[in-house]
Amino acid sequence: MPHSAALEIVDDLDTTALEEPLPVVASTPVPATVPTASVVVAERTPAVPRPVAERLKAGRLKRGLSVRGLAREVGVSPSLVSQIENGKANPSVGTLYAIVSALDISMDLLFDRGDRKVVEEIAAPAAAHGSPGVPTSAVMRAGERPSLTLDSGVQWDRLTPDSDGAIDFLQITYGVGAASCPEDALLRHNGREYGLVLSGRLGATVGFDTYELGPGDSITIDSATPHRLWTIGDQPAKAVWTVLGRDGSTPDRLRGSK
Repeated sequence: MPHSAALEIVDDLDTTALEEPLPVVASTPVPATVPTASVVVAERTPAVPRPVAERLKAGRLKRGLSVRGLAREVGVSPSLVSQIENGKANPSVGTLYAIVSALDISMDLLFDRGDRKVVEEIAAPAAAHGSPGVPTSAVMRAGERPSLTLDSGVQWDRLTPDSDGAIDFLQITYGVGAASCPEDALLRHNGREYGLVLSGRLGATVGFDTYELGPGDSITIDSATPHRLWTIGDQPAKAVWTVLGRDGSTPDRLRGSK
């Protein structure tokens, strides 16, 4: 086509429509029932109970550690330590073990007895604690167990009527998907552990070995060996668990001394 003819065709085009403003299309509001990324909030793990937070802080102050100093010993961020002590975050099993080991306090003292005396007991000089006294009762009723809920859906129920710094005698419950620690950060601490599964299925990694435990199965773990526990399947796992010598000592009565 000649160039002049092309120009004539363009000149003959009706450009009126191009000069008119485009119609405004009203936006359709998103129904309130349609979830969006900005409104979907994941369920949060409850924060550590206030009495537990106060006891951890009392243990840190007794040792003369700053928040940053404790965080450095435990291997977590100072902000996490601060949030735990202020009741705004919940530690995992591994983090709690690391904290109580660094502070040299009994795990039993963290269970909620609902009184201020526990904080005073933690803050008192070590000589004031002495050895465990005569239990106030020989029986712990099922409905009276002190309980501690940790991160990732792990719950500990103390099975002894009174605290015993050298022995943790617990009923542990691992919710669906719960684990004692991440797969790439296995837990290790002082002592030996003895577990008996009551219901559900519990996975256990000890060193380079992995086991699957069902009701009636039991396991013994040298706690200094890296280990991890987690729930298998779509049902919670429940077990009786005993940790001996977590504080680095073995009670005389278990050594056979008189």
